[in-house]
Order: sequence, then C-alpha cells, then structure tokens
Amino acid sequence: MNFYPKLTGHIEKILTQNIQEPHKASLDKIAAYIREKQKKNETCEIIFICTHNSRRSHLAQIWSQTAAAHFELKNIVTYSGGTEATALNARSVAALERAGFKIDNPGGKNPHYKVRFSDDFPAMECFSKKYSDAQNPQKGFLAVMVCDDADEACPLVAGAEARISLPFADPKKSDNSPEEAATYDARSLQIAAEMYYVMAKAKL
Repeated sequence: MNFYPKLTGHIEKILTQNIQEPHKASLDKIAAYIREKQKKNETCEIIFICTHNSRRSHLAQIWSQTAAAHFELKNIVTYSGGTEATALNARSVAALERAGFKIDNPGGKNPHYKVRFSDDFPAMECFSKKYSDAQNPQKGFLAVMVCDDADEACPLVAGAEARISLPFADPKKSDNSPEEAATYDARSLQIAAEMYYVMAKAKL
C-alpha cells in the first residue's frame, strides 16, 4: 500500500506509541474477533459508536481502516455512527489532515467528506449518522463503543454479534482554547496507535 508521504511519516510515529494498559484487554478482544473472521474468510464489519458521531467514532473508523490496509488485512470494513447525528467535526477533520490524510469537503450542514490515505484504496465517505443508518451494517457486526455516554445510552445495539467498550476522552473539552489543535492531535494519535495495535495482533 502506497500511503501518502506525510501520512507515512506519521505512521512511523504511531508505531512507537505505548498502549494504555486499561485498554489492552478490550483491544485484544477486538483483535481476536477479527482473527476469527479472517480464519473463516468472512468479511469483518466493525462499527465505532459514540454519542454524536462527530469526533472519536470517526477517528476510530478512519484509523482502523488505515491500519487494516497497512497490515494487508483483507475483507475488513469499518464504519461509524452515533446515538444521534450531527456532523463530522471540522476540528477532527483538521487533525486528520495534519496527520497526512487527503480530505475533500463538499460543504453543507452535514458534509459527506471523502477521506483518503492512499490513491490505491477507495475514498472513505465519512459523515455523521445514527449507528442504525442504512449505510451501516445491520447484522453480524462488531460494535465498539468509544464513549461512556453512548455505551450507557445503547444497552442493546441491534444486529451486533459482539460488543466491546473502548472509551476515549472527548477532545471537545479543548474546543476554542489555545490547546485545541494539540488535544485533537493527541487524541487522534492515541486512537491511531490503538487501532494499529489491534490490526497487528489480528494479522494471522
């Protein structure tokens, strides 16, 4: 996979990150789920869910798909959704662009961004939607809850065959502050490192 040059440099940084011990058990469960799908030669669909499908769930969707491509894992498709729909936050988009992704913004209240990590892989269409949206899988998927609020609001994710809690701190806390960009970059890097950990362990 020929990643964009700036992103390639960022991936080198990702691979040096330490994984927080409290998350390892959940990450290992995700990796085990993917391995089972790989052994059966089945498509593995993973949806990352947070409340507004605005920040963390998109970062997890995009970085997990990128990591799967990095480790040449086949038949993995990642998605994101919320307990409600808003819009993919522009601050998250900016953090991804700083990391080296190429992103097309068509504009609108809830833009359908086209996110690319390589010219060799189809663009990901990323926009805010409820987890039950028709563009997301309806059955036989893994639901990964990336915020505590969504985890509590969705005691049951219809159609999921497995569910794992993996909460991340919301970078929203730094919106409109001098720390805004640094906070979003740090959260993006953390999520990226954990998704790379998962895909490295999932590789058979």
